[in-house]
Amino acid sequence: MSRTTILLVLILGLVAGGVGMTVFRPAVSEAQVREIAEAVVADSSQPASLDKSAVETIVADFIAQQPRQNVPADIAVAELDPGKLNPMIESYLMDNPSILQRVSERLQQEVTAKRKEETRTQLAALDAEIYEAPGQIVLGNPDGDVTLVEMFDYNCGYCRQALPTLVTLLDEDPNLRVILKEFPILSQGSADAARIAVQVSEADVDYWAFHEALFTAPGQVDKAAALKAASDLGLNPITLEMGMNTPAVSAVIETSYRIAETLNITGTPTYIIGDEIIPGAVDIDQLRNRIANMRACGSTDCPATPG
Repeated sequence: MSRTTILLVLILGLVAGGVGMTVFRPAVSEAQVREIAEAVVADSSQPASLDKSAVETIVADFIAQQPRQNVPADIAVAELDPGKLNPMIESYLMDNPSILQRVSERLQQEVTAKRKEETRTQLAALDAEIYEAPGQIVLGNPDGDVTLVEMFDYNCGYCRQALPTLVTLLDEDPNLRVILKEFPILSQGSADAARIAVQVSEADVDYWAFHEALFTAPGQVDKAAALKAASDLGLNPITLEMGMNTPAVSAVIETSYRIAETLNITGTPTYIIGDEIIPGAVDIDQLRNRIANMRACGSTDCPATPG
């Protein structure tokens, strides 16, 4: 934390009597406290440790706790000398480090809450593209009460490791809907395989057999590997190769890229469930817990039950 922020926090503590010293006890109005706070925020010469909302919280707490004093209006407020205050402030912080910890925890709570709200807003704006986009792959119960979205790349090692997790979830949960979104970011081979996969998903064949074959095939997955897996299901590889760059196929891939850009998704696998984005391969119990919470309260993070 910068000395400027320390000054803000401890000025409020000093004025409220937190330091317990009798150097001065000036009466400070709400306007004067806010002026101090705004001056700290505006001080660009030092890194800011508190955002505007955290400063407002501190100011509000101070005003609420300040004892009422009958002070004549013409009594001047004691001038605060940083040269004298800073040593007192630092000494007080060394003796009471929990003050900074409480401020830091409060700020982290506000940052986390703000980030969650931003995520919910972004997900709501992309609802149709995430859950109802043409050409997307739907597994499990198409009318399931909870939807789990996975964005993947066929050459992603962590996606391979996560495949058994997806199989288990689909087998044990008859009301789970799974959407797979091609998100080829690792190589040109990944992009080519994804374009073949989009066409396979729309053909009258067992898409899961194709999906599993690519994720269990040795070596890098590319156009040749995808065409072979599709041929094994009876599809014409020439037709598939000719259809790789059609507008319909390109639109499916571009939708995934657009979702990823908006939500700042940069890796695979990435899961989307309810109001949460989950990066990376996670333990199956974490996904089970989030699915259960979605059914219980409509969010992946249900409020704790008292008692």
